[in-house]
Amino acid sequence: MLSLIKAAAGGLTGICQTSSHLQGPLHSYLKVLSAGLKTFEIPPDYSDVVLPDKPKLKFLNKVPNLKKAKKEAKKLWDIQGPAKSANTFTTGQYAIVALGGGYLHWGHIEMMRLTINRKMDARTTFAMWRINAPYKPITRKGLGQRMGGGKGAIDHYVTPVRYGRLIVEVGGKVELGEVEHILTEVAKKLPFPAKVMSKESLAALHKKQADMEQNNQNPWSFKKIAQGNMLGIRRVLSPFDLHNHGRFTGKFHFPQRV
Repeated sequence: MLSLIKAAAGGLTGICQTSSHLQGPLHSYLKVLSAGLKTFEIPPDYSDVVLPDKPKLKFLNKVPNLKKAKKEAKKLWDIQGPAKSANTFTTGQYAIVALGGGYLHWGHIEMMRLTINRKMDARTTFAMWRINAPYKPITRKGLGQRMGGGKGAIDHYVTPVRYGRLIVEVGGKVELGEVEHILTEVAKKLPFPAKVMSKESLAALHKKQADMEQNNQNPWSFKKIAQGNMLGIRRVLSPFDLHNHGRFTGKFHFPQRV
């Protein structure tokens, strides 16, 4: 009986030694595995996104198709103030938004088209224009001509852009980080300040402006001073200033003015 108990004890000791010998590498492996565990965000759902048949930006004509080209005055008011059209998203999620007014030449439009079409993935991304092809004529006289002699000939055409207008809209089964570097590269080359925005960031910008107007603690805002004609300020204010409450001076925007 005593010999059986000693044999059983010896067997248990061998099993414990074997398990303790295996516990070292197994335990260290579990440590590495537990240290490598991370909590990932749930990927967005793109089940409702429909890609168009032609996802790339289409070519825009350099000259409008007119029977007879007509000269126009400068009409600088077409780049002043906020945009009244193409200032909200349609089917895309990200866009280049103008933060000032200016004129887009056909060279700028071609630069945007070539850069975006080359670098975007047409299998998961689409891009669309939110501006028109160049339609405003710009005249110019030849070098060395004397003054007078009437208005010069049409030299080229441009597209007017106002503050808040979407220029290029991008969407598809992509996140902002995948296309932001492409749109930022394009926005830096435009002749007016522009920024890459998403639907959420554009809505946050509008909400911030509305909150500034609602929570304004200063009783002497531009609107009240102009409406009250304090110190006869209406003599030096234009209808443009009265309509926009001093938020714009020409094509430039003052974001902090309420």
